[in-house]
Amino acid sequence: MTEHATVKAALMSQAIETPSWAYGNSGTRFKVFARPGVPRTPQEKLDDAAKVHEFTGAAPTVALHIPWDTVDDYAALAAYARGRGLTLGAVNANTFQEDDYRLGSVCHPEAAVRRKALDHLLACVDIMDATGSRDLKLWFADGTNYPGQDDIRERQDRLAEALAAVYERLGDDQRMLLEYKLFEPAFYTTDVPDWGTAYAHCLKLGPKARVVVDTGHHAPGTNIEFIVATLLREGRLGGFDFNSRFYADDDLMVGAADPFQLFRIMYEVVRGGGLTADVAFMLDQCHNIEEKIPAIIRSVMNVQEATAKALLVDREALAAAQRTGDVLEANAVLMDAYNTDVRPLLAEVREEQGLDGDPMTAYRRSGWAAKTAGERIGGQQAGWGA
Repeated sequence: MTEHATVKAALMSQAIETPSWAYGNSGTRFKVFARPGVPRTPQEKLDDAAKVHEFTGAAPTVALHIPWDTVDDYAALAAYARGRGLTLGAVNANTFQEDDYRLGSVCHPEAAVRRKALDHLLACVDIMDATGSRDLKLWFADGTNYPGQDDIRERQDRLAEALAAVYERLGDDQRMLLEYKLFEPAFYTTDVPDWGTAYAHCLKLGPKARVVVDTGHHAPGTNIEFIVATLLREGRLGGFDFNSRFYADDDLMVGAADPFQLFRIMYEVVRGGGLTADVAFMLDQCHNIEEKIPAIIRSVMNVQEATAKALLVDREALAAAQRTGDVLEANAVLMDAYNTDVRPLLAEVREEQGLDGDPMTAYRRSGWAAKTAGERIGGQQAGWGA
């Protein structure tokens, strides 16, 4: 197989998971702007997700968020997804939107609140059993706002106890993906603030526990690709939550703020065998002022473009330059790949899959936005509950 064919094959096999909540109304703490045609039910979210997959060919799975996607019959929801050419992906737990969690969830000082949070996590595993989902994704807003508010070490003990209980409940083919976040909503200490804390807990739990890297959850200047390379080397990279940040947890379209960073991350994924490993490529974004479906399509395309450029890096030339200490040549090899216009290559890949080479134009031409705006009238639009 030629190098060109190898790159195309890798791109054709790439799958990017879209988040159900990105199809609903979402925004900042200041305002959530409603748009016409926004889904009112989990099923309508899947209808929109099917359109993203229809035009990109690269988004076959949809992540759920509980309780935002609560239904009476999760097996039926999985069947509904399959009927639209999709499968249900990661189940995201929510232990941050109830009054009981003001001082934390699984790290809360009161045992009754910790038990409530743990019961929710275990219920999410029950949902995974019904949907056939592989991954339970955990992000905890737990932390403190003031020095002395709670015992930092004891909170880690409480966290470890809850994670161990959930890990024990997982099936043989299920995984726990632990996400970290530098700050917000807690400002003094966050109980899982960085990849090292998440990795330490996962290491104690066992091989079914892995770390999620949310690309927007880092301090300015953090070398995210180093984290990715290290976790891949240790076999503990469970997946990504792809988005972009300028200042804090902005949840913008992936690649919008720093496409070169996304390329560098994807190069380490390619270099570390992450495209063929069990790494989940998930979007985690909130589209506040832009249209939902086109923004998600654009994000999928941005990941594809960064991946294509990473695949085009001349690994032999790069290794030769590194061995001889030719700093400028090594950097030039990476920059040559990054500066390549891969859009014609990706159009070719899509056309060989029977798709339009330009997903954005194809979606606009489909009339789906006007159709849903006219049909989805009445009821309660889906949102993240802010």
